[in-house]
Amino acid sequence: MPLAGLAGRVALVTGSSQGIGRGIAERLAQEGCRIVVNGLDDGRPEAVAAALRDAGAQAIAVPADVGQASEADRVFEATLREFGGLDVLVNNAGWAEPISHLLEMTEEHWDTVARTNLKSVFLFTRRAADLMVERGGGGAVVSISSWGAVRAHRAMAAYDAAKAGIDAFTRAAAVDLAPFRIRVNAVAPGVVHTEGSMLRSEEDQARRARPIPLGRLGRPADVAAAVAFLASDEAEYITGQVLTVDGGIAAQGRPPFADHELPPAVARRLRQT
Repeated sequence: MPLAGLAGRVALVTGSSQGIGRGIAERLAQEGCRIVVNGLDDGRPEAVAAALRDAGAQAIAVPADVGQASEADRVFEATLREFGGLDVLVNNAGWAEPISHLLEMTEEHWDTVARTNLKSVFLFTRRAADLMVERGGGGAVVSISSWGAVRAHRAMAAYDAAKAGIDAFTRAAAVDLAPFRIRVNAVAPGVVHTEGSMLRSEEDQARRARPIPLGRLGRPADVAAAVAFLASDEAEYITGQVLTVDGGIAAQGRPPFADHELPPAVARRLRQT
């Protein structure tokens, strides 16, 4: 059965040209949403939009750098021009690689991670909320956080800090926007295998799946199902929440072999102490 209230709605999914974002766009299109596909200007956003149209959905592509205010404005202008409004915003765009140990991290790395993962959420949520309020209220915002917001990754301090910021922003924005019937929630995936994953071999995938209680890596469709639920009228009394979709890994103690290895330069410094 389709989820209540999604058919015919306009959904903007940032970072939806690949991976989890593409899975979210595909699921919302299956639910009957009209889709705005966003990603870098490398041809992939239009390819995804074309695939959605071939499957019977209404979809457009608007490539943009989500961390720049002028680019965010352009995405919303295109959305209004094509569809006349916005009902669902999914803040999915993010950047995590290459990872950087704190002792090797540069200011540029920190700023890029914060701009892409956290500032973009503010820019797009602010603009989406304006549109939703102007038309009389109502709407849903779902941001993609990470289990790293509450369980640290080694060599990913900037990423984990940004994702923790998304969790806090979700709660605060939910309180601010509740009087306008705009719900704000987040989904926190665990280890999800996508076409762009670092887990190239089956051996790597099996190694990363071992500490997960449900015994497998996540899939984009797992995250997309949670996003679709939170965006739908089925979740009309849920706001300010972070739904973890991780196969149970955050519910247990974290095994050491789940961490990244120390970078060689950091390992040398450790041996010298």
